[in-house]
Amino acid sequence: MRPQAPSFGDVFELRVTLRHIEPPVWRTVRVPADVMLVVLHEVLQTAFGWKNCHLHEFRVGDIRFGMIDADDERFSVDERAAPIGAVARAGSTFVYHYDFGDDWEHEVVVERVDPRGEDTIRCTGGARACPPEDCGGPHGYAHMLEVLANPRDEEHADMKLWAPRRFDAEKFDDAAVNKKLATLSRRVGRSLAARRHRKPGPLGKG
Repeated sequence: MRPQAPSFGDVFELRVTLRHIEPPVWRTVRVPADVMLVVLHEVLQTAFGWKNCHLHEFRVGDIRFGMIDADDERFSVDERAAPIGAVARAGSTFVYHYDFGDDWEHEVVVERVDPRGEDTIRCTGGARACPPEDCGGPHGYAHMLEVLANPRDEEHADMKLWAPRRFDAEKFDDAAVNKKLATLSRRVGRSLAARRHRKPGPLGKG
């Protein structure tokens, strides 16, 4: 039986894993089903620690979602008009692609949908630090860690100067992430309350 479409007020629990990195860098986040994909982009930038310096897209099957630009036909659907619950269900998997140069691909799995859960956006778990921006993708990041771990490497001094100060690949601070998400959560909560008042019911049917 096909899972029932999420409704306004349901909450998605997502497990998001950065592909091609070992040991894995991952986060779990709780997000209302009726937030738009553009908001999920903000959530993932915060949860992982990216700086929102580059373009991004979501890929759900063969459909691409992103910011529509008059001079860019890359995307077929505007992420500002696509609620998560309209494109995914419990058990669904899709891709969040950030920085088309470094090619950071995040696998997003909908682990469960809680009916009428809390609207609060929060990070419920995770492991390891986010790679620095512009470090060359998974291959460049692996090389960076290898050089930093070897003081005898001829690149070590330069790499230490380039890398973020006191960078620790094994560190993840969920409290710091949730402190940053709290502001976003309050803003989104006000927006959702106003939208639900105008348009209750199952997602994608109103």
